[in-house]
Amino acid sequence: MAEKLTDAQKRVVQFWNNLAEYPLILDVAKALGVTRQSLDASRNRIKAVDPKALIDRPRVAPQPKKPAVNDAAQPAAGGKPDAAAVDPEVRTLRAQIKAMQAETLDAEFIKRKILQLAETKFELPKWLIDPQIEEGSLGVPTLFASDWHWAEVVDPRQINGCNEYNLEIAHRRAKALIEKTIGLLRNEFTRPCHPGIVFALGGDMVSGDIHDELQATNQIEIMPTVDDLIGVLAWCIKTLADEFGAVFVPCVSGNHGRNTHKIRAKGRNFTSFDWLTYVMLARLFENDSRVTFYIPDGPDAYYRVFGTRYLLTHGDQFRGGDGMIGALGPILRGDHKKRGRNGQIDMAYDVMLLGHWHQYIHHQRVIVNGSLKGYDEYAFANNFGFERARQALWLTHPKHGITFPFAVNVDDDQAEIVTDWVSVPDAQAA
Repeated sequence: MAEKLTDAQKRVVQFWNNLAEYPLILDVAKALGVTRQSLDASRNRIKAVDPKALIDRPRVAPQPKKPAVNDAAQPAAGGKPDAAAVDPEVRTLRAQIKAMQAETLDAEFIKRKILQLAETKFELPKWLIDPQIEEGSLGVPTLFASDWHWAEVVDPRQINGCNEYNLEIAHRRAKALIEKTIGLLRNEFTRPCHPGIVFALGGDMVSGDIHDELQATNQIEIMPTVDDLIGVLAWCIKTLADEFGAVFVPCVSGNHGRNTHKIRAKGRNFTSFDWLTYVMLARLFENDSRVTFYIPDGPDAYYRVFGTRYLLTHGDQFRGGDGMIGALGPILRGDHKKRGRNGQIDMAYDVMLLGHWHQYIHHQRVIVNGSLKGYDEYAFANNFGFERARQALWLTHPKHGITFPFAVNVDDDQAEIVTDWVSVPDAQAA
């Protein structure tokens, strides 16, 4: 015989479902004369007997609404009230709707209503995962763009003249990045053929105001910085789409673009100017079928190219290192932890992509990006090894996986080109 609710449980249901009279859970507990913990225990027992007996309560209490003039729901002078206005079920439903509306200012609401983006329905482009590519094709190239630190100023006088960076140089380097990438992919292979290109955006695209020294030395304020960066990135994406026919743009935020004192675990992206830049770019290309954006709400972007599974993250959660092993220690430890976590939630990956460290490292399981900014005062003051301004580029083949890694150098050429294909020291000259 099926178990039935007791009279005491029915009383709990009656009070719980009366949202109009008892909008808060504490109101229900007070009316029943029990503690919040006792009420929760009663709810669990009721759900075990009848899962549909209790309504789903909103987390925000419904706000009282002042009646408007000539409101149809209000009784006319000397007349009888409208039946719907006094129906407890109608009042309860109206209260639920109003409470839910108070919570709709989330990421999707911002994208759709404020930024006028279409509802998020993400699917990997077919050309990215279909192994049936044209015969002779070398696969899908990935250009990894991160750590542009837009609007930051690097003073060459403070670092022995080994680098300089400002908005004018940033524009020049971004243009050189795209042009050199196209040149490498089109001119350095006998039969260049690619179904599209991945343009991964790895965060720290703006310098931000997270440190006092950046606030004092950035070339322009953050809002004009974002506006200028969006224009440059839009040109980059359009140029790549015109050249390769299709562009997939996975995006993650960095730590420099935040507008909070410390980086947040909750709502990290929604306090980041990196994220704002990405969603505004997505709006610009909303009607361009050649371009697909992937902007996750969390700190990691998980996708695959053919059979190779990638995890894109910024890398600011990895800390430590020393004078001998440098950044590689915390990066590999972080990779080990992420693999363990992702294996437990059925999101295993083959290669982790990250920026943040401003060092180009192409490892079998980890690809660490350089920066567009290049060597700066912080690196010089801490005696870090010199690193040119460069970004990572590689190809992913459906059979062979990652092939042909490149470092796309975007600063001025550091030395004259040596044309001898091989040489040995001249003993007499020595």
